[in-house]
Amino acid sequence: MLSTVDAEKAPLASIFGLSGAKLTKDERSFFAEANPLGFILFARNCDDPAQLKALTGSLHDCMGREVPVLIDQEGGRVQRLKSPHWQDYPAAQEFGNRFTRNFSEGIQDVVGTTSSMAQELTDSGISVNCAPVLDVMYPETHASIGDRAFSNDPEMVAVLGAQVCRTYLQGGIIPVIKHMPGQGRAESDSHEDLPVIETALEDMEKTDFLPFKEMLTKSFSEAIWGMVAHVIYRKIDARAPASCSRRVIWDVIRQKIGFQGLLLSDDISMEALKDYGDAGQRAEKMLRAGCDVALHCNGDRADMELIAGRMQKMTNESVLRYNRSVSWVNRNLK
Repeated sequence: MLSTVDAEKAPLASIFGLSGAKLTKDERSFFAEANPLGFILFARNCDDPAQLKALTGSLHDCMGREVPVLIDQEGGRVQRLKSPHWQDYPAAQEFGNRFTRNFSEGIQDVVGTTSSMAQELTDSGISVNCAPVLDVMYPETHASIGDRAFSNDPEMVAVLGAQVCRTYLQGGIIPVIKHMPGQGRAESDSHEDLPVIETALEDMEKTDFLPFKEMLTKSFSEAIWGMVAHVIYRKIDARAPASCSRRVIWDVIRQKIGFQGLLLSDDISMEALKDYGDAGQRAEKMLRAGCDVALHCNGDRADMELIAGRMQKMTNESVLRYNRSVSWVNRNLK
């Protein structure tokens, strides 16, 4: 079970990546001193089940607590645990297609597949999955989202996304819904460039926000985390991407959508933020805008040192959001 954290001894408001399949001596020393909230894993960190289990165990040992260990295991193109050691899973759009053909069978497929994924994650010592994608698909949706989205129907996205989250939580995995407040209208890839969405707020409220808002009606909503997109929503804030925008985070995500859970930035090493300073400056901007935790994925030591040098500990509000989620999961797994 994940450990709650003490506000007086709060960890750094960051989640870091690792360089390889083992925690190096230098990483161990750096992480123990920097005290990030947790870690995120990629394919470079995952060779086989025994190695991965040892790696996640070493992270808990290094930090002296049961830390959140994250991964992106959506299925399809975004799957860090790969065959032959782990199963291959379909992309989200396939579930949308199955659901369209047969409601009952579509839901059964989602539950069965998500349960299997949750079991593989828990067996590996992973506690948080950066999924599902709740972006709504449009004709202009960039391929970087593409089949990662369930459907072009917001209500279908909401139904399938809620079922995925419910099933993950039943398996002890915290889901991270993304990319708030909706990246489906983006025509470029935030890994390579900074997308700009021109759609009016009123139109996004009727469509893009719906899956996120619907999630908040569920009994398990307090356990869910969210991830903020590196996208400029010009009709909301023309100057800053959502992850760096107080107007998007506080006025839209926290107020209009109503999300009160732990809020992560998308990966701050992405090219979308190339004009927003070094890694430390980017992380600082995100916290000031209202993100609870800055996510840094590439495992670059120099970047992480910049972040640790500028970042503050998690705020009392962020600690409360984190502890509320962890406590919900621990309580419902007993």
